[in-house]
Amino acid sequence: MKNITKLLITTFAALFIFAGSANAHVTVKPSTSVPEAWETYTIKVPVEKETATTKVTLKVPEGITFVSYQPVPGWKVTTEGDKDVKTVTWAATEEGISAGQFQEFSFIAQNPKEETKVAWDAFQYYEDGEIVEWSGDEGSALPHSVTQISLAPKADAETSDHGHEDEAATDDSKATDNSKAAATADDDNDNNNETLIITLAVIALILSLVALVAALRKNKR
Repeated sequence: MKNITKLLITTFAALFIFAGSANAHVTVKPSTSVPEAWETYTIKVPVEKETATTKVTLKVPEGITFVSYQPVPGWKVTTEGDKDVKTVTWAATEEGISAGQFQEFSFIAQNPKEETKVAWDAFQYYEDGEIVEWSGDEGSALPHSVTQISLAPKADAETSDHGHEDEAATDDSKATDNSKAAATADDDNDNNNETLIITLAVIALILSLVALVAALRKNKR
């Protein structure tokens, strides 16, 4: 019975760790934008541990020009770099981001002139001293966010602020439509992720129950 108990504990522990980490990635949105746009980017930082996140550092990708940031109460922002900003750091001046919470930080940056794909490496600092590096390739355990810079952005591209006050009303209408499309696409992506997690959780539960039944039958013999 000890072996059975260990098996169940290991299975459920792995299941909950996977389910928790699947939605706990540090992300930068939007995932698509257009060349030369003055884009408003947002980095979302969730806490996946039982200790607070007290600092987040974001590397500005090659070709992206950091312009300005939106101040957030309780956080101090510093930048590093000579002529161009290379990293942006948000450091908590109070308690930081507690377990079960997330925080968003927004900033404006100008995209490169050419179509390309840029990766956002982020470093999440926990109160206990652990540093989680979100700098892996797509599909890895700790992936960085990627933004596709393209003349034909996908539906999840958010509205870009080009700083032109004299844009026509039709452009404003298109921007509104793009924002709605972005929200719909993000909701669809979240729903798909939740469905995948639930499916994997059910499969893991079934496999653990099958293993339990098999082990019980073996003990009876």
